[in-house]
Amino acid sequence: MLVYLRLLKESFGFAMNALTNNKLRTLLSLLGVTIGIFSIIAVLAAVDSLDRKISKDLSGLDKNTIYLIKFSFGPSEIPQWKRDQFPNVKYDEYTYMKGSMTNTDQMAYQIFTRKESIKYDSKTVSAINIVPVSHEFIDIQGLEFEKGRFYNESEANSGATVIVLGNEIAKSLFEDAEPIGKNVRLYGKRFTVIGVLKKEGSGLFGDSNDTSAYIPVNFVRQLYGDNNTSLTNVIIFKPEKGVDMEAYKGEISQKLRSFRGLKAGEIDNFFINVFSGFTDLIDGILGQMNLVGWIISGFSLLVGGFGIANIMFVSVKERTNLIGIQKSLGAKNRFIMFQFLFEAVILSVIGGVIGLLLVWIISVILTKALDFEFVLGMGNIILGTGLAAIIGLISGILPAIAASKLDPVEAIRTGM
Repeated sequence: MLVYLRLLKESFGFAMNALTNNKLRTLLSLLGVTIGIFSIIAVLAAVDSLDRKISKDLSGLDKNTIYLIKFSFGPSEIPQWKRDQFPNVKYDEYTYMKGSMTNTDQMAYQIFTRKESIKYDSKTVSAINIVPVSHEFIDIQGLEFEKGRFYNESEANSGATVIVLGNEIAKSLFEDAEPIGKNVRLYGKRFTVIGVLKKEGSGLFGDSNDTSAYIPVNFVRQLYGDNNTSLTNVIIFKPEKGVDMEAYKGEISQKLRSFRGLKAGEIDNFFINVFSGFTDLIDGILGQMNLVGWIISGFSLLVGGFGIANIMFVSVKERTNLIGIQKSLGAKNRFIMFQFLFEAVILSVIGGVIGLLLVWIISVILTKALDFEFVLGMGNIILGTGLAAIIGLISGILPAIAASKLDPVEAIRTGM
């Protein structure tokens, strides 16, 4: 064991000599490993950070949450022109489904509308994501409050002018003042602030609850009516735990087809989108990003491997005399081979560590510059270091074998 520790120490010394005596040649040779490790770890860290952000943003939603809407969240075999003719889901369909569906924990009605401005005294916040929803929404998507509350069933049904503000909106309008009970103007009406949400940071697709405002859906229905084609409506279902999802979707389809009077043979003029399908789509995209990262880094690592092998062949040539002396003093072929293998691994790991250091620096800069936490996890650090070591090991095999097979007499004569 002590022999191998001494061998490792000597190999480290030779590697450092290669770096100091032939700086440009060694650094250029290590560049491939550095770029390769940087490429793959940067992509993996970005995907991990994005996956963590997605999990955080969507943690409040059950994966079995269903969105009944006129369009599909994914690819569809139905032609676009035919989908464009599908009707919006209606509020009376929501009330019918709510009274007839079984195995349902919660059901909510939401309208997707355009962005608006909210005013308070002389201050105005523009491009606000207005979210008109029924009162059950709070039990489907777990909103967290900094202060106040969500509107109740009575306020929701009557279309009361009450509003729940995102954290950033509240800060912009009221700064350090107490927002609860204050009146803001929206749609030309006075809305009473009853709640402020906790700050959550930027959302997955740009919008977030920080820049959103929740109001009773019936207020928007009273304002625009139920047949406004510029709005898109959705019924959100949260099934009970352990429900057979295929049977549950079949029940939704059967009841809505019956309510709309669709005949046998006619296609569904609506889509039942399960939230897990959306997350599966995202997982597929993240998987493709990982694959692209591995392909790009693979070429760089291949070049880096040739660079390490080149350094080691040059090192064998430069130390031919020393190898001959070592072998004449009784050093075994295995000892010589391990010496060069360790040196190749150490050089490759140095290149990998430089790549990891670059990823860490960029992650710190991006985290501070963007409202997004870019994380370089310990798992990726270990993977990058291990990958660099493997590249060094593979690249050093041929030079190490060549060094171990040198004839001691010939090696001493050649090196003189």
